Amino acid sequence: MELVTPGLGLLFWMLLSFSIVLFILKKFAWKPILKSLKDREDSITDALSAADKAREEMANLNAENEKIIAAANEERKKILAEAYEQNHHIVSQSKDEAQKEADKIIASARETIQHEKNIALREIKHLMADLSIDIAKKVLEKELSDDAKQREYVETILNDVNLN
Repeated sequence: MELVTPGLGLLFWMLLSFSIVLFILKKFAWKPILKSLKDREDSITDALSAADKAREEMANLNAENEKIIAAANEERKKILAEAYEQNHHIVSQSKDEAQKEADKIIASARETIQHEKNIALREIKHLMADLSIDIAKKVLEKELSDDAKQREYVETILNDVNLN
């Protein structure tokens, strides 16, 4: 049973060696260990605060990016609206100019057609006159082939002239 209950001498030496080890640890090892633990705790705290700051900066950057994207989208909408308006204006102006040009061409074509029609009518009149003269000439040559018929015809014309 001596192993279970230590003797008073053994207890004294154990207490003395434990006190010496405790004193040596306290004198030389305890402060550096506590200092390194404190440094480690401070570095962890700093890292956590830096992570929080980085998270806040990322949130701010994301908010700024969203604002920039929204502004860019708004600017894009404005540019597209202006481009559409300019396109509409140019198309409308082109249509008006094309309509005016078409009206000029149609008017010119009508004038040309009228002029050609007048020329054709004059040519037809001349042709008809020439044909009438040829027909009259042939009829008169046939009817007035002898002298008696010629005199009778001249008298008829003279009587008609006097009556008019």
